[in-house]
Amino acid sequence: MKLRSVFVLGFLACISCAAGVKDYKVSVVASYPHDPDAYTQGLFFHGDTLYESTGQYGKSSFRRVDLQTGRVIKKMDFADKYFGEGSVMLDGKLYILTWTNKVAFVYDAATLKYERTWSYPREGWGLTTDGERLYASDGTNKIYVLSPDFKLQRTIFVKLNGRNLRYLNELEWIDGKIWANVYTTDLIVVINPETGEVDARIDCSGLLPGNLRTPDTDVLNGIAVDGKGRIFLTGKNWPRLYEVKLVKP
Repeated sequence: MKLRSVFVLGFLACISCAAGVKDYKVSVVASYPHDPDAYTQGLFFHGDTLYESTGQYGKSSFRRVDLQTGRVIKKMDFADKYFGEGSVMLDGKLYILTWTNKVAFVYDAATLKYERTWSYPREGWGLTTDGERLYASDGTNKIYVLSPDFKLQRTIFVKLNGRNLRYLNELEWIDGKIWANVYTTDLIVVINPETGEVDARIDCSGLLPGNLRTPDTDVLNGIAVDGKGRIFLTGKNWPRLYEVKLVKP
C-alpha cells in the first residue's frame, strides 16, 4: 500500500515522546543480495528457507528465495487485479493476504498448489503466526487474532505510551512478541500480544545507505527470523537484505 507521509505526522509525535519504552538501534551483522524489483510485503523463514510476498498491481508474487544469492528459486505470480500483501505458513498451509480485494488465498505450503480463497472483510497488510493462530494487521492500530479458517478470535488494540499506534504493517512473531514495521517510517515496534502495549521501538534509520538508493527505493518493510534466532530486515525495492542485531543507542 501507499500512503502520503502527512498521514503519519500525528503518531510520529507520539513516537518521539514515548516514555517507559525500551529503545534500540540495529547493527548490521551481514548483508545479502535482494531483488530491487521486489515490493516486499511479507518476509519469513519456514525451516531453513526464506519466503517473500510482493505487492503492486500487475507485479504481485510469492517467492521462495535463496538467502545467500537473493536468487528466486520458485515464483508464483498473481493476476493483475490482485495486490499481494502479508504471508505466512502454518500447519502445512501458506496464507497470503490481499490489500483491498477482500480475499485471502490458501495454498499447500510444500507444493504451492492453490487450495482455496477466503472472504476477508478488511484491508490486508501484515500477517504472522505464533504457531497456532494467525495475526493480521490492516493499517490501523488493530491486530486481528484469527483461527486458521479465518474466524476472528480477538482483537489486539496497539498502544504506544497509552495512545493508539496506527500504520502497523509487516508482522513477525519473535520470542513471544509481535514485531511490526510502522509504515512510511524507519521504525519497528515490539508489541506485547496480551496487552497491546509497545514494549520497545527499534530505530532502523540509515540501514540502507544512501549510495544504494534509487528513485524506485521505497520504505523499510520486511522482518524475518530464522530457526537460529537471526533477525533479517529489508525494504520495498531494496537491493539488500540485512541480518541485524539490536544495540542500545
